[in-house]
Amino acid sequence: MTDVALASPLSITETAVDELKRVIRKKGNPDIALRVFVSPGGCSGLSYGMSFEESPADDDIVVERDGVRLVVDEVSLMYIGGAEIDYVDALMGGGFTVYNPNAVRSCSCGHSFDTGNNAETARSCG
Repeated sequence: MTDVALASPLSITETAVDELKRVIRKKGNPDIALRVFVSPGGCSGLSYGMSFEESPADDDIVVERDGVRLVVDEVSLMYIGGAEIDYVDALMGGGFTVYNPNAVRSCSCGHSFDTGNNAETARSCG
């Protein structure tokens, strides 16, 4: 596992840090990290995913800020390097979100994006 402190490949907003701390307290497990990943599919070609996990893999990149950790695998990092993880508190559709500077287009759902080379994996929004 690679810890990243300077020139971070991902960043996390203060709002997202606060929410992640709240979730960690609620789950009662201080070892939980937020995994951010990319998978093929979605209406634009690639989809964002997030999950909680305790044990990052040895080759994962771990970003720490104010006592919370983000985890990303090297393949996903190729698509979301430089992205910012935020938390949006909204009546409908709130939650952790990704602001990705590599996305040239995204779907209105906010979970699917294209970096310019992903048209072959896109599928309909239905």
